[in-house]
Amino acid sequence: MIRALHEKLKNKKTTAGELAESYLVRIADRDPDIGAYLSVLGDEARRAATFVDEKIARGETIGLLEGIPGAVKDNMCMEGTRTTAGSKMLDGYIAPYDATAVGRLRSAGAVILGKTNMDEFAMGSSTESSAYKMTKNPVDTMRVPGGSSGGSAAAVAADMAVFALGSDTGGSIRQPASFCGVVGLKPTYGRVSRYGLIAMASSLDQIGPFTHTVEDAAIVLSELYGYDPMDVTTAESDGKRFEDFLTGDIRGLRIGIPKEYLSDALDERIRKTFLASVERFKSLGAEISEISLPHAKYALPVYYIIMPSEVSSNLARFDGIRFGMSVNDQEKRFANSDTLLETYLDTRDYGFGDEVKRRIMLGTYALSAGYYDAYYKKAQRVRDLIRSDFTKAFRDVDLIFSPTAPEPAFRFGAKSSGDPVGMYLSDIYTVTANLAGIPAISFPMGTVEEDGVALPVGGQLMVAWFDEETLLRGADAFEKAEK
Repeated sequence: MIRALHEKLKNKKTTAGELAESYLVRIADRDPDIGAYLSVLGDEARRAATFVDEKIARGETIGLLEGIPGAVKDNMCMEGTRTTAGSKMLDGYIAPYDATAVGRLRSAGAVILGKTNMDEFAMGSSTESSAYKMTKNPVDTMRVPGGSSGGSAAAVAADMAVFALGSDTGGSIRQPASFCGVVGLKPTYGRVSRYGLIAMASSLDQIGPFTHTVEDAAIVLSELYGYDPMDVTTAESDGKRFEDFLTGDIRGLRIGIPKEYLSDALDERIRKTFLASVERFKSLGAEISEISLPHAKYALPVYYIIMPSEVSSNLARFDGIRFGMSVNDQEKRFANSDTLLETYLDTRDYGFGDEVKRRIMLGTYALSAGYYDAYYKKAQRVRDLIRSDFTKAFRDVDLIFSPTAPEPAFRFGAKSSGDPVGMYLSDIYTVTANLAGIPAISFPMGTVEEDGVALPVGGQLMVAWFDEETLLRGADAFEKAEK
């Protein structure tokens, strides 16, 4: 899609201004029902589009992303723009600088249409925990779009953006991509800078794109990745263009199917679709074999110890004094917040939602004296074992293939009322990639019928560290074969 739009711009069959305006009109028409955007940046988008049009008029060459309308999840700073992370705690925060990923999009000439809705501080799997509104799945508006990057996924699925950025801590790009029927890419940890991303769990967070096609994901990644002196976890890069590796040929590629991922937790309809997809890979010349990731069964409990522990640490700064809102500036009912301690407690009580409070408490408990060794330290040891499982597996296979989520998009309220563990199980197939730091992609592999609606389901490919070329090549070949 990006390449086709690029050709139209280059050949003057349309203008960046016309393209941006068409998407802004579509947002005005569709978003009141979908709720993908928290803020629409019409003036910003028009200025960026005008700059591209002036460049084309001068006869200058434009890059693949120049003039292409996209969106950004609202936990990434964008200078001069309200950035809330879906929380009342940051309701009035205007970012004074660009996140590196946002800055690279701007440098590439992308037209940013707005900031998208999300679960509060990226904590959730349905975008129901946003402090502002719930985003609906464009496929079926009675169902969730997934989370926490549900706004970005819905914006792309409803064609209210050509691409959108999300963040993935335990599946928050891939799971909503699966639910909404789009492509979602989580790069290797350290491939894309996290500078300017409002942190949830620093050792797990990673920024990546939602797109309509695998090629589009490759094009966006080519602009995002690379070393950033503002983020010491980023890796040096060699300037490759990932879209150049999409040959469509995966003959001889070794794909492993982890037996642990085909448990009883998997919806039988998705199992059937997945096994049909395995046959499709086989028909394309890939070599399929069963593998074992023996410690995968511990991934979810390990994730839900490490992640809340880092949440507890990262969100400690929001105390009404240093960062975020203060109850002393809010409603009269907080007139009793006279002491420093009362200000801390009342600010966090008012500013944070239930899910954020739940994870802070879990993390604080796991890090507390007497429990640190029993929980957090042990979880880190098992995390090393999970990473070792992948190291061993990638000696025998090039890619690992699994379902992205154990079920299709569920209805609103199905998992958000009284059963947080049920919501957490949505991440059962995705958290391992974050714990190990490997790249992974979700792409549409079919649909399942439910209540008369064809609900999309995603397939997930995982690959060894910093081998996004093979990851994208595998997903692209499957996508082309589907067409």
